[in-house]
Amino acid sequence: MARILIVDDDVLSTKIYLAKLNNDHHEVVLCQNGQDALAKIITKFDLVLLDIMMPKMDGIALLKEIQKGPNRLTPVLVYTNLISEKVKQEALANGAKEFLLKADYSPAQILAKFDQYLPRAA
Repeated sequence: MARILIVDDDVLSTKIYLAKLNNDHHEVVLCQNGQDALAKIITKFDLVLLDIMMPKMDGIALLKEIQKGPNRLTPVLVYTNLISEKVKQEALANGAKEFLLKADYSPAQILAKFDQYLPRAA
């Protein structure tokens, strides 16, 4: 079982991920903006799925905060509809493992990415 933090203001997509990950016996914490996630990142997660465009605090600002705490080595997958090479480079420079465009990936493909980064059960 892995602890996964999903930070995204798109309620529909987070429900899809939540249902599948709970079915696979993972613990999932959902936040709809970066500010709410700040309180959660003080504990350790195995993976973070992070949107960029959110109210209150965007994903880049949260990513910078993640790098200061216990999750600085945790794989962070940034996924967004924002097509910007500058933002992509900023996300990768601040610790994101991958920068994924939502339009290019189905939920199943995103979940397959999770498998690449989650620790294997013994």
